Amino acid sequence: MIPPANSRRSFLKVSAGLAGTTLLAGGPPLARSAEAGGPLLAYVGTFSSPLRDVLPTQVDLPPGNGRGIHRFHVDRETGAMTPAGVHEMGTSPSCLALNPAGTRLYSANETDRQGDEKQGTVSAFAVDRAGGELEPLNTVRSGGAGPTFVSVHPSGRFVLVANYFGGSVAVLPILPDGRLGEATDIKVDAGKLGPARAANAPPGTFAFSGHDRTHAHMIQADPSGRFVLHVDLGLDRIFVWRFDERTGKLTPAEMPAVALPPGDGPRHFHFHPNGRWFYSIQEEGSTIVLFDYDARTGGLAPRQTISSLPPGFAGSNFCSEILVSADGRFVYAGNRLHDSVGIFAVGPDGTLSFVADEWTRGNYPRSFSFDPAGRFFYCCNQRADNIAVFRVDRQSGGLAFTGHYSPVGNPSMIAFLDLAKVS
Repeated sequence: MIPPANSRRSFLKVSAGLAGTTLLAGGPPLARSAEAGGPLLAYVGTFSSPLRDVLPTQVDLPPGNGRGIHRFHVDRETGAMTPAGVHEMGTSPSCLALNPAGTRLYSANETDRQGDEKQGTVSAFAVDRAGGELEPLNTVRSGGAGPTFVSVHPSGRFVLVANYFGGSVAVLPILPDGRLGEATDIKVDAGKLGPARAANAPPGTFAFSGHDRTHAHMIQADPSGRFVLHVDLGLDRIFVWRFDERTGKLTPAEMPAVALPPGDGPRHFHFHPNGRWFYSIQEEGSTIVLFDYDARTGGLAPRQTISSLPPGFAGSNFCSEILVSADGRFVYAGNRLHDSVGIFAVGPDGTLSFVADEWTRGNYPRSFSFDPAGRFFYCCNQRADNIAVFRVDRQSGGLAFTGHYSPVGNPSMIAFLDLAKVS
């Protein structure tokens, strides 16, 4: 998850572009864009606590420069973001998820302590329809230490959470008022750990982040909601569960798990819009694997492995995010240390071919996302303390930097909300 301090890449190339940075202060009132749609908001999750004090063995964790969940107004025409407020937190809300109606926001609070327990937490918020302000509803235990990922089940009735430091996943019911209940199910990962060196890593790599123990890194339902998948980086496995919407319980699918090459470290995944192709990105192996997905059984069958990096790369790199464009034509892969987004064309059979890589204009791109219209691409540069905005070329898949930076301390992820669609 977080590599050693001696794997940092030079920050020098960022400094030349910071002149256009906007100030983190109050912004103008919300206004409707000339483009169809209501006011557009962005919520940014951050590392916001002195994590070195919480997890002293992780010597390269960020110092917590964020202040909690940061809120921005987004200009639909230019992609620029204007600060609109902060919901201050001290427990690093590093991952955010909105419910389908846009009325509730949930945060994974990446800590390993809840009172005297070795537990992290997940928080629920009500979203104000007028301006997007957040009203805390409640906070519950996440079912393990260091929750690093949350998603909302397609039914809108459950939150799924992956606990990185706890090596576990949990199902949290959403109560009628949007609050979270105690976990209906918790699964603790177990198995043989992968090796310290990835099978498919670039030559000369020293990338090692998570094969010291089990590390659940992402959890999400398939498009139908019948199956839930989660990855464990330390075990090099993707687990597949049948999901009971009545009870909130997980049971092993017909094929309960699929193995990735030893040491490659699966981190995140994304379904193609057709629901038949599934792309997994490996943190230490710097690879993308295409799987055929069987929606009837939840089965995964690997069909292609391709590097996330440009041809000829050598040295250390840690992958982060993977996204498929809404039209299904391109896949985008995050590379930390190389500090790039790899761009891949999707062929008629789902296989990928390298198109280009784009510098993220910052250090250590942890995650990225498209705006709802798919016109702009927002990259959270964790160690550069900024979000860089790119315009998307839908024909080529290319990313063109807009010149817009938004300063945010240790940004981890960004989620968008069209206030006109909040029901």
